Amino acid sequence: MQRFPRLRACGAALCAAVLLWGCASPGRSLSVPSAPVAQLAWIDRLSWGVSSDTVAQVDRLGLARWVDDQLRPDVAGAPLPPAAQQKIDAMSISVEPGGALALRLEAQRRAAVAITDDDARKAAGQAWLQALGQAGREAQQRFLLRALYSPDQLREVMSWFWANHFYVSVRKAPALLADYEDSAIRPHALGRFRDLLGAVELHPAMLVYLDNPQNAAGRINENLAREMMELHTLGVDGGYTQGDVQEMARVLTGLGTNLQPLDAPPPRLPPALAGQWVRRGVFEFNPARHDRNPKTLLGAPLHASGLAEVDEALDRLARAPATARHISRKLATYFVADDPPPALVERMTRTFERTDGDIAAVVRTMLGSPEFTASLGRKFRDPLQYAIGSVRLAYGDRVASDIGPLMGWVNRLGEAPHAHDTPDGYPLRQQEWASAGQMNARFDVARSLGSNGAVLFRAEPRAPLEKPPYPAMAQAEAVRRIEPTLGAATRQALAKAASVQDWNTYLLASPERMYR
Repeated sequence: MQRFPRLRACGAALCAAVLLWGCASPGRSLSVPSAPVAQLAWIDRLSWGVSSDTVAQVDRLGLARWVDDQLRPDVAGAPLPPAAQQKIDAMSISVEPGGALALRLEAQRRAAVAITDDDARKAAGQAWLQALGQAGREAQQRFLLRALYSPDQLREVMSWFWANHFYVSVRKAPALLADYEDSAIRPHALGRFRDLLGAVELHPAMLVYLDNPQNAAGRINENLAREMMELHTLGVDGGYTQGDVQEMARVLTGLGTNLQPLDAPPPRLPPALAGQWVRRGVFEFNPARHDRNPKTLLGAPLHASGLAEVDEALDRLARAPATARHISRKLATYFVADDPPPALVERMTRTFERTDGDIAAVVRTMLGSPEFTASLGRKFRDPLQYAIGSVRLAYGDRVASDIGPLMGWVNRLGEAPHAHDTPDGYPLRQQEWASAGQMNARFDVARSLGSNGAVLFRAEPRAPLEKPPYPAMAQAEAVRRIEPTLGAATRQALAKAASVQDWNTYLLASPERMYR
């Protein structure tokens, strides 16, 4: 902690270099810096950390083209390295995509419950729990593989930002989490906020996490409605009332899940409601559970009915001025500063409103601001950014055979993917992550990776480590590129390193590696 002020001074020098070489200006075409050190700062902020592979990508395309490509990636996405994609393809969440895995696991649970023999029933129940846990772990591991190796780095960063904003816990919806990421979050991470909002709020994972299957006419459950307004859209200071929460909860009645086989008959409904029943995979809208009485939201009546009423309410929330400001402030908090400059938030808010919530346009406004330029090198890395960025810096695009050690490191640092306890997601500010205990844990991670990074490349957990068991970080292109950004104290420490392992550890634990 005592070394951090020196790093802030280094960050100020970096900012001065960026300003000297030219700031990105607002507008359609971003002005990007040409100085190598300044370009590294952009890469570090818009990715999961500098790596030799991403540096080579920028060298090949130029920074301006790379940023444009990152803001508007192809729908299909750039391919991962074959070894990483093969690991993902072999996962059960890939073999049974969508809601198929959740349906199979529910059938497995019911079959276990129906077993009459006590020992057999217990064994079957344990097998079901293991399969459920495997689905959750695979979703976490897949996220890490994509963050480490995807060429579409900004989409992966934004996917995490939105998954943390629209938070769903792996503990409560493990069988649905992978599809939530793939069908609700990632396709819309740089798209239109209204599309993202509709995809996440109606996804079975979100419905289950916030208990909306229990929300029915006459038996209101406000959990989803409250978090939708307080966390997801308007913000705690967004001007809504408890009455609005109750009205929104009534709007959401009837939205739930259906884990019966897909060929199961629909529920028995009165003829007037039968045509309103909707089932899409695991998602279900049951009109018999929906409150059909008139509703008023944010001071104005809703005119639609049934599932269309939900869409009308989401339209209203997505286009509310408070939502534009809340989302813009949170993006600026994540990418620029713990307390973002109000002028920047206002410009981003205007872009949000002008473009009907075009997320990429809002991010572009942020990147084109002097506030973004001035912040480079000064934003504290949260534990995920630190751990993933350290692996990327140490090993570049060499694909890990065993992602388990990285999972252990992020668990040790307190930010395992999708494992937060509450719906507000992991915190974004330095004060939440810069404790003495956190710094000690980061030094332990730095020492583990710097001395025994080969644990990532074992064919199985107990296999012998390759020799040498540590990365040759001093020879990595990305490390050579960042050396000019290192302060005098870090250079002196590196010069005194007694071994390669110590050199790696000192670099990864340096003050400079705590900020981006």
